[in-house]
Amino acid sequence: MDKHELKARSKFLSYLLRHRPGALNLTMDAQGWVPVSQIIKNSDQRISKAQITEIVRSNAKQRFELSADGSKIRANQGHSILVDLELEPQAPPATLFHGTAEESVEQIRALGLIKGTRQHVHLSPDSETAHKVGQRHGRPVVLRVKSGQMHAAGHLFFLSKNGVWLCDHVAPEFLE
Repeated sequence: MDKHELKARSKFLSYLLRHRPGALNLTMDAQGWVPVSQIIKNSDQRISKAQITEIVRSNAKQRFELSADGSKIRANQGHSILVDLELEPQAPPATLFHGTAEESVEQIRALGLIKGTRQHVHLSPDSETAHKVGQRHGRPVVLRVKSGQMHAAGHLFFLSKNGVWLCDHVAPEFLE
């Protein structure tokens, strides 16, 4: 599978597993798992088990995981649908980072970071990753999040399996 095809199929899986499992009448459990065989069957063979395995293995952002027996797949984070990823609250590092577009900074300064249609606000463990995320939306700006202070104030943080820190909201006073 070439890079272009791999990327297109990865986006297809993201769409299904993070946002619209109903688009292919997929049966998703409460933890976000979907049978691989159902994706293959319901997509009229547009994607194979070998391709799904390759996408999971090669995805640099580790967006997906396969069950231990390889029969089910789920997205690790980024859902706009209600999914229980079975994540336990964790103490974050003192500082986390959020990449955004320059045009969004004024609104973020007023409202903080909000999750919008997603289940969580996504935070990066380093400024380089946040910079890459911000580039997807325009001229990037990296914001520093006082996550240690937030945690001390009672805010919950979760660490997804692919290293993305998650929380419900970041108020403006915790941003630099």
